Amino acid sequence: MSRWARLLAAALIGRFGIAAPASAQVSDQPPTVRVYTLTAERIAASGAAVVGLIGAVIGGLALARSAGRVGVGNGRRGAVVALVMGPIGLVTGGVVVATADGGLGTGNGLGGGIAAMLMGLVAMVLGGLALAQSRRTA
Repeated sequence: MSRWARLLAAALIGRFGIAAPASAQVSDQPPTVRVYTLTAERIAASGAAVVGLIGAVIGGLALARSAGRVGVGNGRRGAVVALVMGPIGLVTGGVVVATADGGLGTGNGLGGGIAAMLMGLVAMVLGGLALAQSRRTA
């Protein structure tokens, strides 16, 4: 075998024999997600946050209505709607937070899940206060 053939064989073995196992390693890190990428988890968390926010707004309006500040009626219907939408946002946000694999900014919807839990809790509190106020005035 000539000298050039041995150098070529050594280069090929070094290139594919040693480098292949290093490139075959699989990273267990999740793929990077951009800020504006909508993943399934982010969509679920955002939907839950919107449901919680709507429940909180309706609960606040129902509380104002039951106190006689806005509109007519006692606000009982809005209180019930807030008491239904609040737990939906709270539980859905809790599921997203419990199943998130990474931290904030990884595309797992952790920030939206926390916001959904807070909005759902606010909706439940406002709905409960409005329902109690509507029972007192009725």
